Amino acid sequence: MLDLNAIEHAIIIGFLIYVVLCSGSYLVLNIIAFDSLRHYLRQQRTHETEALYTGLEPPISVIVPAYNEGTTIIASLRSILQLNYPNLEIVVVNDGSSDNTLDVMKSYFEMEEFPEAPRISVPCEKIRGVYLSRRIDGLRLIDKENGGKADAINAGINLSRSPLFCCIDADSVLEPSALLRVVQPFLSNSDVIATGGTIRVANGCKVKNGHLISRGLPKNPLALFQLVEYLRAFLFGRIGWSRIRGLLIISGAFGVFKKQAVIQAGGYAKDTIGEDMELILRMYRILNKAGIKHRVEFIPDPVCWTEVPESLKVFASQRKRWHRGLSESLYVNRDLMFSKGSGVVGWVSYPFFILFEWLSPFVELAGYLFTAYLLIMGKVSPIDSAIVFGFAVMLSMVLSVVSFLLDEITFPGTTRIRGILAMLFVSFLECFGYRQLNMLYKIQGAYAWFANKKHEWGTMTRSGSWQN
Repeated sequence: MLDLNAIEHAIIIGFLIYVVLCSGSYLVLNIIAFDSLRHYLRQQRTHETEALYTGLEPPISVIVPAYNEGTTIIASLRSILQLNYPNLEIVVVNDGSSDNTLDVMKSYFEMEEFPEAPRISVPCEKIRGVYLSRRIDGLRLIDKENGGKADAINAGINLSRSPLFCCIDADSVLEPSALLRVVQPFLSNSDVIATGGTIRVANGCKVKNGHLISRGLPKNPLALFQLVEYLRAFLFGRIGWSRIRGLLIISGAFGVFKKQAVIQAGGYAKDTIGEDMELILRMYRILNKAGIKHRVEFIPDPVCWTEVPESLKVFASQRKRWHRGLSESLYVNRDLMFSKGSGVVGWVSYPFFILFEWLSPFVELAGYLFTAYLLIMGKVSPIDSAIVFGFAVMLSMVLSVVSFLLDEITFPGTTRIRGILAMLFVSFLECFGYRQLNMLYKIQGAYAWFANKKHEWGTMTRSGSWQN
């Protein structure tokens, strides 16, 4: 490097401190996740001869919010109907779909309208009708005016009849034992208010009659990048945070909640896009102020398979929505940070998410712009820039490799060597385009929040090609 002034030196030192702190934090999460997963699997092997079903499982209402899910709703419900769970109610909420979701449901499951006056515990849009299935006991359909995903779940909460409810996206497929596994924390600890399981990419897999019959890698490059990203997010991020009792999010695609705790918190917020994270933060904040013991846990082996976007337009919309949701959730519940009695959530997780999740795309963009400035001004050589960028790629690769290792430990033998090599190559390629696109979409999402632009649930175009 050539001569730099004091301000430029300070900026470089600031970037280095940020990178070291960020990478170090993720490394610590990796180590915690690895130890937690090893401990969990040891317990599972110790009790592998015991039946998973204990007879003590509480009733669960599975709430399926559906908006324009005509291509996937039947396969998803087939999967739910084949769950190994003793006392299950299924509540499908048609949130004013503009496609044939309602007609498909009514025809396939022989739904008949049933007069029912719902008890409104949390606010929701007007309910137009309630239907019962003549074919399947415990299957109900709620038809309501469009209000967004959060509003649809609130409607399901109002009409559900069980102390626990499970939210599952209509495009998702659960493994048969998923509910039995994800409910276990509720049986062992009365303080548990929510649990979640692993979300995996279904693109490239084969599902028949609601059952996953084979795993595979997506053929679509964009979906393949997301597969690597999902492994990192769930197999070290959420396992690590759960172990230290700092988990801030239960995925909207698959989570189980104590209904009374959700009602006490006011239900899902309709004025935010990131309703899943916002609810968890609000529950932490409200229950903490009320002095009520609570904890949120993540279980690694209950798996929910879901379709990810294969078009850049849908992907962009999703990522903008996610980062706007993160912005809203953190801002609305800002009183939780450093609050008395908030523990790891308020003193570690919350600041971490602000610094290394919300702020990271801005820091990354600033890094690119500053590097370009140094190159143009001749204050740094292209070789020096390439070395720094190579170091960033290496860190990303290390996190990906650890995630693949955790995946193989959790589900040994499910991915062939060729698939692992392909994912390693993809984890390298994602640093050259995919990462930068993600960064730009996140910044746009944060700007949309800051500018208070109107937001909607959005349309997720599904191919449904992996289902039969």
